[in-house]
Amino acid sequence: MKDEKIIDLYLKRVEGAIEETAVKYGNYCFTIANNILKSHQDAEECVSETYLKTWENIPPVIPIHLGAFLGKITRNLSLDRYKFNRRKKREKSEFELLLSELEDCIPGEASTEMVMDYHYTTERINDWLKEQDRIQRQLFIRRYWYSDGIADLVLMFGMSESKVKSMLFRMRKKLKVYLEKEGIVI
Repeated sequence: MKDEKIIDLYLKRVEGAIEETAVKYGNYCFTIANNILKSHQDAEECVSETYLKTWENIPPVIPIHLGAFLGKITRNLSLDRYKFNRRKKREKSEFELLLSELEDCIPGEASTEMVMDYHYTTERINDWLKEQDRIQRQLFIRRYWYSDGIADLVLMFGMSESKVKSMLFRMRKKLKVYLEKEGIVI
């Protein structure tokens, strides 16, 4: 079913909207959640919560791109669940490694001023990504938005592990320089 029809079902408050969403986007949402959480059960719960949040938010929100809308909800719920789970255990995980890769080029959440500048920073990162070639942009997004592991990226892009790691390293350095040039304090 097309996204417009699914959104229309939500707007008319037809419960079948959730079923249609699950059919079309269930695997997509599960992959996002599972890449972050590394737990089948937690990922399934986040996907179920995604459907509930979508039901609660459409209307009043009417998404332009349903897939992106669902992906963002799933990612945010998964990050919240990840933080909750991390409070219970303190060992370093794959996701923490991913986050540590970005800590030198993305501002932290230390100050209120940084929170206020969140949208500006997001826009600058999006602008920077648009300047990258298609492969670099996809590689960066797959790693830092979808939380794909290095081994997965090697398979997806047909590159060696060292090439993937070095490309990501160079991109993080370029992003840091770009953000500093744009006046964003790292």
